[in-house]
Amino acid sequence: MVIVFVLLALAVLVGGNWYVWRRLFRDTTRAPGAVRRAGAAVVVGGWALAVGALVAERAGAPFWLQRTLGWPGFLWLALCVYLLLAVLAGEVVRPLLTRLPARRRPTADAGTATASQVSPADGEAGADRSTVAVGPDRAATDPATDPDPTPTPADVSRRLFVSRVVAGAAGAVAVGTVGYGTYGVLRGPRIKRVTVPLAKLPRAAHGYRIAVVSDIHLGPVLGRGFTQGIVDTINAAQPDLVAVVGDLVDGSVRDLGPAAAPLAGLDAPSYFVTGNHEYFSGAAQWVEEVRRLGLVPLENARTELPWFDLAGVNDIAGESEGQGPDFAKALGDRDPARACVLLAHQPVQIHQAVDHGVDLQLSGHTHGGQLWPGNLIAAAANPTVAGLDRYGDTQLYVSRGAGAWGPPTRVGAPSDITMIQLASTHA
Repeated sequence: MVIVFVLLALAVLVGGNWYVWRRLFRDTTRAPGAVRRAGAAVVVGGWALAVGALVAERAGAPFWLQRTLGWPGFLWLALCVYLLLAVLAGEVVRPLLTRLPARRRPTADAGTATASQVSPADGEAGADRSTVAVGPDRAATDPATDPDPTPTPADVSRRLFVSRVVAGAAGAVAVGTVGYGTYGVLRGPRIKRVTVPLAKLPRAAHGYRIAVVSDIHLGPVLGRGFTQGIVDTINAAQPDLVAVVGDLVDGSVRDLGPAAAPLAGLDAPSYFVTGNHEYFSGAAQWVEEVRRLGLVPLENARTELPWFDLAGVNDIAGESEGQGPDFAKALGDRDPARACVLLAHQPVQIHQAVDHGVDLQLSGHTHGGQLWPGNLIAAAANPTVAGLDRYGDTQLYVSRGAGAWGPPTRVGAPSDITMIQLASTHA
């Protein structure tokens, strides 16, 4: 079954790229030549960089190699998505553009005899009414009676022109979309404010603020400067508590320790839970590293703050290392009369949170889809893709995340740091 899926995925990938190459390069040129060969080299080379970037990151290749391949390889992935979507959208307007000039052409050219100029004698002699004379020795097919007329040089030129217009527009749209989406990530996340009422929260805690930051994804592309921008943004908002809910890194402490170092500058008490990408990057070492930076890891653990309980569970990916989520350990012996806020990386953990009487779960993981229409795929795998939702007596808030995985690009899912303001229903 796995082999069939892989073969099907390869067929779709190859077919999609061949289609993009055809529309952008083959259909915009008159004959094989340098442009078509260059187009094939760009497509094949781009995918070679993309696969190389993915393999290098996951295999722990030398960090300089990861950085060298990361930028062009990951950006190519995003560009391919929007080139394909733009070319598909171009199919809607292509027939209209192709036919529009045809309606404006003169119905008869100089030196051409129309059907009304054919003599009765010719008709009586059995002349074919579906053809007209063009010049002294040439016959052309009448489009009114022949459903598939042979294209004239004018038709070929018009179709070539339309192909170039559509391809140029598709390329401009794709490049512009990826460029703007990349700028949005590199600019850094903005503060998003959300008020969450909790019935068990005492009046004294009304207005308590938690800065939720998830999915920073430090790696070959996003580094120390990106982390410093996040820390500065959080500190400027002056939260009472910071919750880092997983997927902080894509790489080892050795390579990315300097990139994570600015987290030591967070002013408010800060807590951390693992995401699935920590388990691809050496989770045990990263737990110790964030502890050294001053964050408190909540590994299936709970701390009793003055006005509510704050708990955290490991990510589901930790099950492969015997370090999966343990809700009973984190929540089993707590006072149910106190409000409880749970940090859990993946939204799918909400069902166990409901069973254990959690009042609010804070999650990330989905990126809000990151690249539209990726939100549709994310919605199929997660109970909530982004924002605040309710499941029974438990509320779930899912952050879109501060960074990006793979392409440093977001389309339709801007990055954010969410300022959760807790509200007491007794206030």
